[in-house]
Amino acid sequence: MTYYSTNHQAPEANLSKAVVKGLAEDRGLYMPEEIYQLPKAFFDDMPQMRFQDIAYNVASQFFGDDVDLDALQDIVYDTLQFDCPVVKVKDNIYALELFHGPTLAFKDVGARFMARLLQYFLRQGAVGCDGIAAHKTVNVLVATSGDTGSAVANGFLGVEGIHVYVLYPKGKVSPIQECQFTTLGQNITAIEVNGVFDDCQRLVKSAFMDEELNRHMMLTSANSINVARFLPQAFYYFNAVARLKALGEENIVICVPSGNFGNICAALFGHAMGMPVKRFIAANNANDVFYNYLQTGIYEPKPSKQTLANAMDVGDPSNFARIIDLYSEGGKLTAEDTHQRITSLISGATYSDEQIKETMRQCYAETDYILDPHGACGYRALEEQLQPGEVGVFCETAHPAKFKEKVDEILGIDVEIPERLAAFMRGEKQSVPMPNDFEAFKAYLMAQ
Repeated sequence: MTYYSTNHQAPEANLSKAVVKGLAEDRGLYMPEEIYQLPKAFFDDMPQMRFQDIAYNVASQFFGDDVDLDALQDIVYDTLQFDCPVVKVKDNIYALELFHGPTLAFKDVGARFMARLLQYFLRQGAVGCDGIAAHKTVNVLVATSGDTGSAVANGFLGVEGIHVYVLYPKGKVSPIQECQFTTLGQNITAIEVNGVFDDCQRLVKSAFMDEELNRHMMLTSANSINVARFLPQAFYYFNAVARLKALGEENIVICVPSGNFGNICAALFGHAMGMPVKRFIAANNANDVFYNYLQTGIYEPKPSKQTLANAMDVGDPSNFARIIDLYSEGGKLTAEDTHQRITSLISGATYSDEQIKETMRQCYAETDYILDPHGACGYRALEEQLQPGEVGVFCETAHPAKFKEKVDEILGIDVEIPERLAAFMRGEKQSVPMPNDFEAFKAYLMAQ
């Protein structure tokens, strides 16, 4: 399949180039030229299918033209060595638990898939695949506001031919999150940036656009700007719908706690492929840029605000460009028509830290279900916006223990730390301090 840039000023790319480059030459995000509809027979059979089999069918539509199908099946099955179950919280609300992977966060799915797909292309490079030289090291740059760094670092840990640089804002990720990517060593380098997440993301994007740096080293990104990171996240939405359909549920509403908007973007791509979902809700914390766009039709990025739900602290979400491109049909529709199409399918919500705390307490008191701060945004949006006859599923994007100090304080409990998290916490922190300055970051990479 061919991929084009959301800025429409760069040459088209095949999948291997889109994955290896991450960002198009015009700073746009890659989009697939076509979104194939899945056949009716697939949706009829889906409630009886296993998660891995559902995911393989979806992956075949996205990647089957560019990856050997047997290899693609191996990549999908190796990625999904864990479940993403749907758990009933109350009568009409379910949690899609995305924290059963290696780092207990939803990004494990996309990060593991991307690591395996990138390794596949590197191996193909040994026989001349698309000019990717197998002897080169691919350097993965990833900005994180929390869970992306740990998922990517652990997804790529020990993968031959790949080095990962994780950029994170100093003092603005939870201690447990920080342990998950600063204690690994090997081919993982943590870079502690004196700034906020948006600064980290800016450094990454600037690195991709610097010609001298790109001549010096092969760079790619594992943020949700990379098609191999965000597209596989559609797998668990199809699976969630299948599980709900198997329970006889209809009129499904999916609510996604949203920061950089890669997660909900994957759900929207699934909907474009025919996934039977009635509508979507994007739940924001106090970083309400998308919420304001839905109300006004005007997109005004702002500096990010630090909140309780820190992984959603994004003031200029990258994947907004993909949502606009998807519903403007590649820029063919007017801004007004595009906004109307988006608001007919997606509603928004925005919550303060106090509202998040209130929701966590209320849910725990009424149901005994422990929400993390991000999932709390999704749960509350469903409680407020579900209509009669609708069934809602929200993403519980990370295990509550990843925010143990906050969750314990808010709920007055002692959240048990799973052994996988405890093991990270016993490691020794290794990080490189970095000012919020691209020239300093470039000089560091040029010395590698």
